Amino acid sequence: MVSPSRGNRPCGRSPTLRNLVRDKAGPERVAMQPDLSEIPAWTDHYFLRTREAVGRFGDKTVTYAVFMRRPVISAPRLAVDWLNEVAAARGTEFKIELNYPEGKWVGAGEPILYITGSLYHLVDLETILLQKLGPACVAAFNAYTMCADLPKVAFLAMDARHCAGLEMAEIMAYAASVGSARAKRKVDARGFTANATAATAHYFGQTGAKGTMPHAFIGYAGSTLRAAEMFHEAFPDDDLTVLVDFFGREVTDSLEVCRRFPELVAQGRVSMRLDTPGSRFIEGLDPSASYAVLEHHAPRAIRGYRNEAELRYLVGAGVSAAAIHHLREVLDKNGYAKVKIVVSSGFDPAKCKVMAEAGAPIDVIGTGSYLPQRWTETYATADIIEYDGKSLVKAGREFLLRK
Repeated sequence: MVSPSRGNRPCGRSPTLRNLVRDKAGPERVAMQPDLSEIPAWTDHYFLRTREAVGRFGDKTVTYAVFMRRPVISAPRLAVDWLNEVAAARGTEFKIELNYPEGKWVGAGEPILYITGSLYHLVDLETILLQKLGPACVAAFNAYTMCADLPKVAFLAMDARHCAGLEMAEIMAYAASVGSARAKRKVDARGFTANATAATAHYFGQTGAKGTMPHAFIGYAGSTLRAAEMFHEAFPDDDLTVLVDFFGREVTDSLEVCRRFPELVAQGRVSMRLDTPGSRFIEGLDPSASYAVLEHHAPRAIRGYRNEAELRYLVGAGVSAAAIHHLREVLDKNGYAKVKIVVSSGFDPAKCKVMAEAGAPIDVIGTGSYLPQRWTETYATADIIEYDGKSLVKAGREFLLRK
């Protein structure tokens, strides 16, 4: 019989949602997760009742199969590390069989991992375990798709402000790094090279975050050119990336900044960032002009669109393929071929695929849109498939049994 008090004993930490732990790679990171003593407060009640009953009637060794209902990229590290941390704190051991190591493609319904151990010590962990696994695997799949479709483009993870809290921000940054690493292996993609927050920069091999200026800084400065001047004066050693859509003068302001900083331009240290909202076209374009631009640069793309969303990405308002081609053409004609183009605004897997088909001349994409769009797709599921070594699973889930 298991003593219920053993698993509920506080682990020597104060109750907090921000625990400082040491990452395997070395640097300290803030893990946004419940303190181990708070697990009951964040766990589905019926798991807690099961734990209490098992403690009364006797423990069993069980094996869980954990799977997803859709294809994903395996991103299990945060979940596995957490399981091992809990096992150590409870004085027990979980045998974790990782069927699909980090970065591997996983088919729908295929067990990503098997977890074997004490039912008493495992049953109350399912809620938090699945939170850490499912969303990460779907986001990793999305990040991989985007990077693989645009292998010559560098990506910057800008998801933090779209996340529902600090733990999700960590999970999403980790997921982007996993999907990016797979794209680098498979198609030699540049992938995600950095991110926007320091707490998760280590996932991208960085010691700090990356980023330049928000729209608020343009408004503060009063003009795009003045914002560029102020930024360069404040951070003279940094490359200069300038938002050029604030006043709706993407072309005019881009050229004005280039003329102001000829030395930086010649050194390849200037970038123009397009973040034009979908409520208007960039300067110099309208629907007919957008068609003309794409007809010149990517005629096959405009003839191959399959739905209204793809057409909008090609020639619509906002940051379209036509808009990017247009700005690149203007910069080149004025002698600014070394100026890079950074784009943002809704660059999810579908939009990235269209940009690839249109040959959009993008140097960097800032995106948080690899975050799962349909949250129901992120639901990981765990089922027990063995009790004390005997195979047994609920009807309809026989596909989870070991083969």
